[in-house]
Amino acid sequence: MSGYIPSYDGLELFFTRDPVEASRAAILIVHGMAEHCGRYDYVKGKLNAAGYSVYRYDNRGHGKSKGTRGHLDSFDPLIDDANFMIDLVAKENPNLPVFMLGHSMGGFIAAAFGARYPGKVKGIILSAAATNSANLKQILPPAVPDPMVPIPNALSSLISTDPAVVKAYEEDPLVLKETTLGLLDQFCKGQVWLNENESAFHYPCLILHGGGDQIVPAADSKRFYENIPSQDKSLKIYDGLYHEIMNEPIKDTVIADIISWINERL
Repeated sequence: MSGYIPSYDGLELFFTRDPVEASRAAILIVHGMAEHCGRYDYVKGKLNAAGYSVYRYDNRGHGKSKGTRGHLDSFDPLIDDANFMIDLVAKENPNLPVFMLGHSMGGFIAAAFGARYPGKVKGIILSAAATNSANLKQILPPAVPDPMVPIPNALSSLISTDPAVVKAYEEDPLVLKETTLGLLDQFCKGQVWLNENESAFHYPCLILHGGGDQIVPAADSKRFYENIPSQDKSLKIYDGLYHEIMNEPIKDTVIADIISWINERL
């Protein structure tokens, strides 16, 4: 089932829900920059088969959601949209543990949600999470005179070692071909906020990253793992994998690791 729902500020988000009978848990998937939730159909299928109900949504300005396409005026709505969706998942599944799974920018969103909103989910899974502001700071100007300057999406060849995944990404009409300087600037500001508030992250957390990731360095996940005070935290680096570890040839292994971690906490 899919449709639109007004978020906390009224902006309409496109979302999908895929419940299963006798569900063991509910999982909210948060996608990365320039992509959309439809790219997680395979992951959704595996999670459903494991007995989990799955919710997904397009970040504002992405996919089918409303908002200026590929642009942000503030990073806060990304985090607060995730919180709004978690509240929806919890309301519709009052007797189930709820988890959040975020990839790349979605990993930043999940990590920032964890720092801003304690005690709301059973655990958080981060995939190639963009948690370190240092990377964007190196390429962004110190001031942004025109936030609407377009920035081409030139990262397709680096998302996966699987050429079919790259081709599908490039041909997907819902994948943004460009974002704006304003989105990158606000994303960086959000990462700065996260770096300043990592001490507030106490959730059980599984942190996963590809060792060959050339978009978000695996060292960023190692740094985040070391900095958060969570008592229940795990880090796994997959040698040679590129950025989209759930879209690599060994994706079933990665997803199985996620399922195993969740099962241990049910």
